[in-house]
Amino acid sequence: MQDGLPTLATCAGLILLADRIVNQDQTYFSTIPMTVKRNAYGRQLGSFHTIEEMKGLGKVPMTFIRAPYIESVQEGVDILSEVNDHIIAVQYKNQLALAFHPELDENHSIHQYFINMIKKSTR
Repeated sequence: MQDGLPTLATCAGLILLADRIVNQDQTYFSTIPMTVKRNAYGRQLGSFHTIEEMKGLGKVPMTFIRAPYIESVQEGVDILSEVNDHIIAVQYKNQLALAFHPELDENHSIHQYFINMIKKSTR
């Protein structure tokens, strides 16, 4: 995953890639040096939609469903977006991790960004 094909992780996928999870000793793949807080916005009723800036893409729609957020990142992790002072999108090497669901919106700029990551990795 770290050195193979690019990876796009959304919501729970972001949790799987984190090397630290708040209030949890167990981690999963641990491929991105970041600390993540699960269900950070509360239960299902805490789900929301917003439009915010994403580095290199401008304003994009973001749908959060029982979403995590990233509390902190280590050196080498590029912060791509924040919402309400919480990190919600990062890139680390060939991994793109998002706290929201870009597949639920009609804007395809994030998917195109990811496709461009794939194209760059196959050269």
